[in-house]
Amino acid sequence: MITHLEDGFRPKATSRTRHLKARPIFFFLLPLLNLLLPDSAYCQADQGGIGPKPFIDYFLPIPVCGKLCTDVWGAATVGPRNPNNGLEDITMKHWDYWDGKIIRGPDGKYWMFGSRWDQAIGHSGWIHSKAIEAVSTSALGPYQDDGLCWPDNEGGKGPNVTALQLLDGTYAVVVSETRNGDVFTSRSIEGPWTYLGAITANQDNFHSLGDPGDRRPLHGPNPRPWHGSNVTLILRPDGRYEIVQRSGQILISRDNVLGPYEVEGDSIYRSLPGLPQDHLERLEDPVIWFSGGWYHIVVNNWGDRRAYHLISRNGITGWKFQGLAYEPDADFIRYANGTVNHWNKLERPGVLIENGHLTAISLAVIDVPKEDEKGNDGHGSKVIVIPFDGAGMDRDLAHADQPR
Repeated sequence: MITHLEDGFRPKATSRTRHLKARPIFFFLLPLLNLLLPDSAYCQADQGGIGPKPFIDYFLPIPVCGKLCTDVWGAATVGPRNPNNGLEDITMKHWDYWDGKIIRGPDGKYWMFGSRWDQAIGHSGWIHSKAIEAVSTSALGPYQDDGLCWPDNEGGKGPNVTALQLLDGTYAVVVSETRNGDVFTSRSIEGPWTYLGAITANQDNFHSLGDPGDRRPLHGPNPRPWHGSNVTLILRPDGRYEIVQRSGQILISRDNVLGPYEVEGDSIYRSLPGLPQDHLERLEDPVIWFSGGWYHIVVNNWGDRRAYHLISRNGITGWKFQGLAYEPDADFIRYANGTVNHWNKLERPGVLIENGHLTAISLAVIDVPKEDEKGNDGHGSKVIVIPFDGAGMDRDLAHADQPR
């Protein structure tokens, strides 16, 4: 069995230690750090949430299908891996892939909605990315790139791709950032995709912010025009549509995926007990879903490369911190034979919901720091898919907010 140890020292992971880089000097420096740094500077994710264990402990081993490879693109620090997991250009001669929301279609196949760009540009090419659809007979892949979703609309442009099924059964793909919440729909999950319109937001009650660290007033005249950034959305069980955007604000539309959406208040991340409050502006890439009687959000911090799990009964207020979701130094991307992978960055989380539970997580990953991927250099990005015990998590959280 081959496993990769990044620094030559890694203790056996536990639910408390698996998400810490283990270096002996840390324990000698900790008293000094306590004196020098405010409480907000520490990662309070280690304190856990209201449930018995954090999100990261529900990831399941990835089945080993065939040989784990070391002769594929990517840094050696990733470790032996299965290039047929998720979506990737195995040759790394054509595409970098990103995003990766998965929906199981009525045909029993799994359809992934992602983005791609010319790998020769390097990671900075994401700004030119185009929306694609890929298909697999297995949730874990391999996914076959089926091409651009809307090649005749702005050349297929579409970063920050996500997808959902609407109330009438229609499928929708939503893109944001370089497109302002544009929505494309199709009666079939295979397409063709037709432009429906752009999402609109009503800021009469609360202004939309740019990011969680944006300190502009929430009220007053002349708010800035709404800009869709890192938009994630769901069809709620009550028939309304809910958006979480990069700022961490909740937006609700009564019955139309295009809105108008009402901005419901300030960022839910601010002053949330347990969630680190330093550098809130670095929180991005939220994903929202409903399962087990809770609304869930996983949000990524691009600075410390950690992601955090939040839960709420109504999906609008009363959000609670539920601990660490994942981080690249943790040993959670694990194959059934014990081999562990460590990608440099894990972003754009997507959730696969089957029979009411989360069964797999998709993550856009890159093997080196983004600025070090220059193109034509054997480095790049892809989408990985990891099985997840969502039924177990829902069972554990079912009564977590009730007095014991």
